[in-house]
Amino acid sequence: MEPILLYGFPEGSSMGLVAALEWQGEPYRLCRVDMLGEMRDPSYARLNARHETPVLITSDGSPLTETMAIAAWLEARDRRRRISFDPLSPEADRMHQLMGYVNSGFTGAFAPLWTALEMETGEPAYQEALRRFGREWVIERHDKLEAMLDGTTYLVGERPTLADALLIGVARWLDFHQVADAQTWPRLAAWRERMDADPAVRFAKALESGERPSGSGACKGHVALDEVIREHGR
Repeated sequence: MEPILLYGFPEGSSMGLVAALEWQGEPYRLCRVDMLGEMRDPSYARLNARHETPVLITSDGSPLTETMAIAAWLEARDRRRRISFDPLSPEADRMHQLMGYVNSGFTGAFAPLWTALEMETGEPAYQEALRRFGREWVIERHDKLEAMLDGTTYLVGERPTLADALLIGVARWLDFHQVADAQTWPRLAAWRERMDADPAVRFAKALESGERPSGSGACKGHVALDEVIREHGR
């Protein structure tokens, strides 16, 4: 069977994995998940007990969770090396280095901002402390990532890879949380402009917004969440 990627909205980090599947060009299906509603339902725990996206239903029908694990699954099956590199190459090492940073420190820096936003009880002083800490942390992580870039068109060389996919899903959070002007980091800003113009990224964003755009043809349609839970839940 074709793998099925469960991607979240709104502003889900999994948007980048949809773009990666488009770049890879192998047949796949999608399942759109409302992170503020459907994902919190007890039945969702059958796919991911942590009630998070993304989840990949692999070609053997098993749920696979965690962004890095899903990226590794895709990389291992990237036979035409459209989104990765020879695993023994320096380019693969750099891609993994950037993926590790993006998935850990960079993404984690936004956690206080999401916590403040999602707090159900009003504690203004605590919320403001979280926002202040989060903004400072996000800015510091952007400074470090800007220094890591070496002027190539994409994060690793002249074509987008899994590293770009992981970053584009969370890079837009800078704007969502109104942390700082993206132009503060010229290399990252130029990269974001290129990514925003990429057909696969535009396709992924349109899907996230509830549209049904035409992609590369690799996507074979959407599957309803209740069907995925019924057929592939543990």
